[in-house]
Amino acid sequence: MAADLGAKAPDFTLTNHDRQPVTLSDQRGRPVVLAFFPAAFSSVCTKELCTFRDSLARLNEAHAQVYGVSVDTFFALKAFHDQQHFAFPLLSDFNKQVIRDYGVFNEDMVGLKGIAKRAVFVIDQDGIIRHREVLDDARNEPDYEKLRQALAQLK
Repeated sequence: MAADLGAKAPDFTLTNHDRQPVTLSDQRGRPVVLAFFPAAFSSVCTKELCTFRDSLARLNEAHAQVYGVSVDTFFALKAFHDQQHFAFPLLSDFNKQVIRDYGVFNEDMVGLKGIAKRAVFVIDQDGIIRHREVLDDARNEPDYEKLRQALAQLK
């Protein structure tokens, strides 16, 4: 199943930073933002997720649930979450299946093999992908304005 615009989002169950399972399909009825990031504690990932944290009120206007997703362990994600005071869950795709399902598997990023590309997906209330941005250069951040526009269209 491809994670393309207009396609049904691949379902998954991942463990969050508090070691609780999170299933995407359980979120039906509200928009979901999946923010895939390469590595906890790295500079650009911290900046990106802090941008999500700081703009959460605007995202909440669309009643969107935000999830950060990386291949880090839930131990590392817990420390990252607590340090940065994120108000949304971080999910561990330690086994790297979800990053494959969403087409954001990065074979090699400066020697780090099999991590997530930086990517953002907006999934509507019915589980359909309405926005997709996959960045080939992890030094870049997503286009937050396009993300906001995609969420605004779901109201």
